[in-house]
Amino acid sequence: MLIGPGKGKTLGGKSPETVRSWKQQSRAMLRYINFADRLSAWFGKAFAWTILFMTFGMAYEVIVRYLLNAPTSWSLDVSFIMYGTLFMMGGAYTLSRGGHVRGDFIYRLWQPRTQAKVELVLYFLFFFPGVLALILAGWKYAIRSWGYMEVSVNSPAGVPIFQLKTVIVAAGILLLIQGIAQVMRCILCIRTNEWLRAADDIEETEVKLMEKSAHDVLEHGSEAIDIVRPSDDGSRGDKHK
Repeated sequence: MLIGPGKGKTLGGKSPETVRSWKQQSRAMLRYINFADRLSAWFGKAFAWTILFMTFGMAYEVIVRYLLNAPTSWSLDVSFIMYGTLFMMGGAYTLSRGGHVRGDFIYRLWQPRTQAKVELVLYFLFFFPGVLALILAGWKYAIRSWGYMEVSVNSPAGVPIFQLKTVIVAAGILLLIQGIAQVMRCILCIRTNEWLRAADDIEETEVKLMEKSAHDVLEHGSEAIDIVRPSDDGSRGDKHK
């Protein structure tokens, strides 16, 4: 919005060219954020199916061990592999949904713009160095493990685990891609003072229960309550609402 004809200035004292440049940058960042969120969600949901394999493997082990007295030599390793894969490959998806644990007893009191500034600094101080170290170290472990086809030493079954070392690298790359998207979220929030949230596609049971409880309170809290006032002769008086 211009302030006077021919001034070439906006309300914020910025030129139309600057505003157009910001809009183009914002659109580019939104496209990347959408790409990263969808990529993280696809991998997170795909590897969530490992929970079923882990559950079936452990259930089978319990049945054959305690009912048939014939324990397996591979179920422990398989459960470790399934859980480790789920934990690593779901990290970027959890990050995109803001699901990681944070100490927000002070953070939540700040304005979104202040939160974004602090997060932006912390991403460069801690997140990216840690993720890059994860990728480099994981690559070294994966190359070595694939070189001699590493197997587990926890059981005589010799379950292959070299593929699990590759998951470390893949998880680090996904975290790096999603971390860049989170930085862009911070930049947009600094400009608008409003967080750009990922699409809601899953919700914890506890959250749903709390929402239902709050809805019930609001729905029934306004209902009239009968108050009985005793009369002078000691008998029950009229009801008032």
